[in-house]
Amino acid sequence: MAKKTNSSELMQTVDQVAEEAINVGYRLEQKLHRFRQRRAEGRGDIPVMVAFEGYGSEHHVRVLGRALLKSRGLIESTDEGAESIRGWRSFTSVPIAFAPVNVWIDDYEFHLVADKGGVVDVDLQVSLPPGEHVVWMQTAGSEVVEARVFIVADDQRIGIVSDIDDTVMVTALPRPMLAAWNSFVLNEHARTPTPGMAVMMDRLLHRHHQAPFLYLSTGAWNVAPTLRRFLTRNAYPAGALLLTDWGPTTDRWFRAGAAHKVHNLERLAQNFPQVKWILIGDDGQHDPEIYSGFAQRYPDHLAAIVIRNLSPTEAVLAGHPLAGEERRVSVPEGTLWIEGNDGASISRQLAEHGLL
Repeated sequence: MAKKTNSSELMQTVDQVAEEAINVGYRLEQKLHRFRQRRAEGRGDIPVMVAFEGYGSEHHVRVLGRALLKSRGLIESTDEGAESIRGWRSFTSVPIAFAPVNVWIDDYEFHLVADKGGVVDVDLQVSLPPGEHVVWMQTAGSEVVEARVFIVADDQRIGIVSDIDDTVMVTALPRPMLAAWNSFVLNEHARTPTPGMAVMMDRLLHRHHQAPFLYLSTGAWNVAPTLRRFLTRNAYPAGALLLTDWGPTTDRWFRAGAAHKVHNLERLAQNFPQVKWILIGDDGQHDPEIYSGFAQRYPDHLAAIVIRNLSPTEAVLAGHPLAGEERRVSVPEGTLWIEGNDGASISRQLAEHGLL
């Protein structure tokens, strides 16, 4: 007689099969990375260290960078002077897994190891005065590169975090085809800035001129140079990019974008206990839920939640399931919640509450 299987046993079996499949995907990705790295090294690709803008307090600094292998042609076609830079070129470079990386900042020197995606993202214990500093980074065989690091004063009380997609640029990201088009095909010249947001953010930073300004996005590190050029070209305030790495992990087919944002916000709350954050996002994805969750867990670390409302057309293009409907989120009583479709309407409300 065949053994009967109850629903719980069936679900457990399904979960085990799914977990094994994900692990297989993760291992295959790692094999592909190793193959690409060996092939790039064999054809003489050049080690390149990319240093990203960082931030810190008077007691620590967050250093961000990536070690890559690039062909000479790719380096020439994607340098800062290139007039037309397609997004797909950013994905043809090969990360150097577990690359040794040297870091220098003022009188400090550190010897670090990148992760499997070539990314360096670490908090270093240093004592630095507030203001701008320069961090230098180098991997084996690369030139030394530098990036700005902004040190936040211990008495600073306001900080600003902004999403990117559909907040500072119109992308309709949730639709896979449009997301791929924006990431791999368009260059920064063709991307559309959100009306009035650059002016609003510039005024906000002018009002809080010593505030840390951070861009928190689920975008891949590969597109960081393109995003930086877009932000600069459209007069957005300078600030560190907090991006992620795509691909399978040991327990997921793809990295969870919401978890990436939640983790970074919690890191900010812990590293800057004196700062209240103005969180800027949009209602096209999960920013309202992520920010409201932060408000519930860290009510003393929140100055305001600012949500840019997608237009009905943008919401439809984005595949937003609540297009035209009121979104219900729970926040602690007294939380300042501001919504508007563009920077001008948001600016007026921020000014009314003394934040602009």
